Amino acid sequence: MTILFFLITCLSFIIFYKSLTLQLLPPWAYEMRLVTIKIWKSLSFTQLAKYIKINYYLVARMNKSYTSIISSDPKFGVLDSEIENDRMSLLDLPDLALECILEKLPADGLCKMSSVCTCLRTTSMSNHLWDKHMKQKWGNVIGPAAYREWQWQVATRKEFGFVDEGNGRGLLGFLQKTWPWPLLLGKCKSIGNNCTKKKNCYSAPPDSLMSWYMALETGKFWFPAQVYNRENGHVGFMLSCYDAEVCYDCGSDTFQARYPPHGRRPVAVENGVTWDRVRAAPIDTSPHDLHISDCLDQLRPGHHIEIQWRRNKEFPYGWWYGVVGHLELCDGNQNYCRCYESDMVALNFNQYTPGSRWRQTIVSRKHHREEGNGADGFYGGIRKIQTTDEISTWKRLWPVDVLE
Repeated sequence: MTILFFLITCLSFIIFYKSLTLQLLPPWAYEMRLVTIKIWKSLSFTQLAKYIKINYYLVARMNKSYTSIISSDPKFGVLDSEIENDRMSLLDLPDLALECILEKLPADGLCKMSSVCTCLRTTSMSNHLWDKHMKQKWGNVIGPAAYREWQWQVATRKEFGFVDEGNGRGLLGFLQKTWPWPLLLGKCKSIGNNCTKKKNCYSAPPDSLMSWYMALETGKFWFPAQVYNRENGHVGFMLSCYDAEVCYDCGSDTFQARYPPHGRRPVAVENGVTWDRVRAAPIDTSPHDLHISDCLDQLRPGHHIEIQWRRNKEFPYGWWYGVVGHLELCDGNQNYCRCYESDMVALNFNQYTPGSRWRQTIVSRKHHREEGNGADGFYGGIRKIQTTDEISTWKRLWPVDVLE
């Protein structure tokens, strides 16, 4: 049927073509006729015959009555191998089409593609492909401080010769070639809940986003971040957020946190920190430095804030959640409230019971610096919370019981 359809179509075209007279046609029709002749001249009849043969074969494949004939005829076996050899490879695709496919892959899929061949390795390690995965998984916990720490580690490794831009030179390159890394390192849980070998993270250039992603995923990189309600929600740290060094545990999908020492106390370590308790620092300020407040003139009753607080001057600051309240002489009526005109601002910490010494503090808009004493602690810089997501996070962490 396919051959008959092809012959009828060609014969009709030839008869119609011969019947045309150039005198009755406009100039552009003559040009189209020349184009048609060019196409027919460039057409390979060997390929056309092969195409017809393959179509006939496929039609026979779909027809159950020819199944026994196909299986017994050796010609169809040869045709099977020809079709198999003519299949398009992934590398035959244009660069743009290939990149569109790679952009749809999850992170573990890109890792696997980088192990297929040299061409796919180069493309799969491109930073623009891994930038999306970095933002999707690590964007909420990675900040400028973590990036600086990573760059410092990469520079240190290059300086001491542990890596050389992924070319397999240096001490690490020698060990990669001579040591049985798959047996020593084992496996870890990968991004897509599948298992991948840790050796994949060594194939990427050390300063690439893929290398950074794999260092985070395998827990090899400790980075600075902040943890809500530290030390498993200890009552002394409720509704606070403290700086820590954290690393990811792919086995439990949680983090391990190391808090800096408080005075003479040793470094505190906490395991099983969930994703919703970790954030990138919203302000790039050391926990030992006072944040310069630039929002005091904007604060109004009802605004949500975070304020630095520390027990004494040997301790690092933590960020504590509060709400701007009304001053003592104001009855809270919005129509008559003039608290925003005062030089003083009332900060309320409503997680504490009324009458508690931690319930409220008053600060100056114009002259606020670190204020406090050894009994009540020291209040530092203030930042106004700008987004509803941050406010929702603090409210979700609200303690079940009111604190004393």
